[in-house]
Amino acid sequence: MKFSLNEIAIFVDGDVHGDPDIKIFEVAEIQNAMDGSITFLGNKMYAKYLETTCASAMIVSDKSLLEGKNGILVDNPQLAIAKVLTMFFPEKPFSKKIHPMSIIDSSAKIGKDVTIEAGAVIESGVEVEENAFIGANSFVGKNSRVGSDCKIFQNVVIYDNSRIGKRSIIHGSVVIGCDGFGFVPGDNEHFKIPQAGKVIIGKDVEIGANTVIDRATIGETIIGDMSKIDNLVHIGHNVQIGKRCLITAQVGIAGSTKIGDNCQMGGQAGIVPHVEIGSYSIIAAKSGVTKSLKGGQMYGGYPARPIRDQHKRDAVHREVSIIKKKVEQLIQSSERH
Repeated sequence: MKFSLNEIAIFVDGDVHGDPDIKIFEVAEIQNAMDGSITFLGNKMYAKYLETTCASAMIVSDKSLLEGKNGILVDNPQLAIAKVLTMFFPEKPFSKKIHPMSIIDSSAKIGKDVTIEAGAVIESGVEVEENAFIGANSFVGKNSRVGSDCKIFQNVVIYDNSRIGKRSIIHGSVVIGCDGFGFVPGDNEHFKIPQAGKVIIGKDVEIGANTVIDRATIGETIIGDMSKIDNLVHIGHNVQIGKRCLITAQVGIAGSTKIGDNCQMGGQAGIVPHVEIGSYSIIAAKSGVTKSLKGGQMYGGYPARPIRDQHKRDAVHREVSIIKKKVEQLIQSSERH
């Protein structure tokens, strides 16, 4: 597959600099690019490769970087290269067939042009809407609904009464709707609290591999429209996540937490139960949220606090460490004399 530089520029709504007719055969990292490839500069850390890259063309946001080079000028190089990748790697069409080795209850409603692969199990009362894809060995429990154009990849487990919104993508080995961690502690046993609620996944949500989302104890665990969740995330029972949130790997969100719209969470952040996080919050990686937080700010540290306050505390800690070391040196010096 090949495209001219001009064809690519039109597709990403950019301006060509240099030869518009050169042919591009692949997309490559700037440090590994070869003749015939196109690359991009979206992070200043990689500017050191500008003079040594062998790419035939570059996508940049600064015109001065294209002096003597072929390329495309855009506002957002990272977005542009993502679009270019879709040109070279278009999504493969599904078969739109139901494999004879799948198991589908007679009461299930299967829409038009649905793909169901071998070993998938669709239980009673399930509705799978048109153009959905159910991967091999996936399980959709009773009375659940999978929206149109959804992609449920291999080995996904969707427990009873779950709802998956249109165009959502669920990657391999995700578990949706398992019991939340609910027990009443006792002297001789821990009494298990029945988990009788549901999980509601909104539209255009993406959930990464091996993520687990617990069903509500009573009521609903909710993931808002257009939110994107990375691999290896755990979302506890009755959690409510707003729209357009970004949650990266190994985040843990304890039960009954409420998260507003457009929030972002860095890797390995943790949130205690029963708190609220306001919209447009950013939780830095490895932070621990121990109380409710207002929206519109970046938080970091443990316990999580406004990032400026955390930086001040870190600076004081470093200064104290330096002073302590100097005092120890002075004591040792005085003892020698």
